[in-house]
Amino acid sequence: MDQNHRGATAHVPGEFVHRADPADIIPTGWTQLRENRFSVSARWPAAHPFFSPVAGDRHDPVLVAETIRQATMLIAHAEFGVPVDDQFVMWGLAYNADPEALTVDGLSSDVTVDVVCSDLSSRGGRLRDLRVTMVLTRDGRFLGTGSALARCTSALAYRRIRGERMAALGTPVPLIKEVPPHLVNRERSRDVVLGPGTRPGQWQLRINTAHGTLFRRPNDHVPGMLLLEAARQAAVLTTDGGAFLPTAMDVSFSRYAELDTPCWIETETVPGVDPATTTVRVVGVQDGRAVFHSLLTSPSRVPEAAGAGLVGRLAG
Repeated sequence: MDQNHRGATAHVPGEFVHRADPADIIPTGWTQLRENRFSVSARWPAAHPFFSPVAGDRHDPVLVAETIRQATMLIAHAEFGVPVDDQFVMWGLAYNADPEALTVDGLSSDVTVDVVCSDLSSRGGRLRDLRVTMVLTRDGRFLGTGSALARCTSALAYRRIRGERMAALGTPVPLIKEVPPHLVNRERSRDVVLGPGTRPGQWQLRINTAHGTLFRRPNDHVPGMLLLEAARQAAVLTTDGGAFLPTAMDVSFSRYAELDTPCWIETETVPGVDPATTTVRVVGVQDGRAVFHSLLTSPSRVPEAAGAGLVGRLAG
């Protein structure tokens, strides 16, 4: 454990959560409670160019996934000594949030994340793998749960694994035509991550390497957060409903998504026994192989906020 950073702090360095823009940094501090258990304080933006409120008055549920991702990296770097230049890959991430607890109005944006780390493994004295489980609360009210499985790879080992793919760093990626923003609950074309596919239920991943939130720095592969957003937008298109609110998501990644080959996002609605929810299966396929599998679940009816449209996004 890095004693220089142990305990509560009022400032979370961007390199600890792999974010360059202060507006994109979700955690605000952390405290060790006991061995392998931590409390992370976080603040959700009430207005953000990308993570803006949805369904009129709800925080974007994908903020839960981003909070899990950043809290995991924060603990790994600050408490387990993972060097900031290590590559950090999440092979699995899941969350389940209370849709009513996501309401923006009348509550603060302060979130507390109780983090338990398990299944830790090391190689050469450095953390390699860990699993985290989390409970999120807001104003003392249960907000949701989450989990993630992550691997840390040294910069040298990563270069060896990726080989010639490292040459893709900074290489321009042709920006394909987007689907109309309003169809995926976005106001700005730059936030649309899907383009037309070749058949119903299929879209091509749209990669905008100039997007400051999705690409914080030049990358040699598609960031996982972009794939999560692609899954969400594909689920919205599949259900033809602007009110699709992904309060539950379970995603597993099987390989890196490359920048230079089309990645196809394919969906199907999953029949369920609960009419109160709608579940969509989303798969990313590249070169004939699956990149990720995910299940997204939304309440079948999302109450509309008074005076608000069915889905509100701030232009930012």
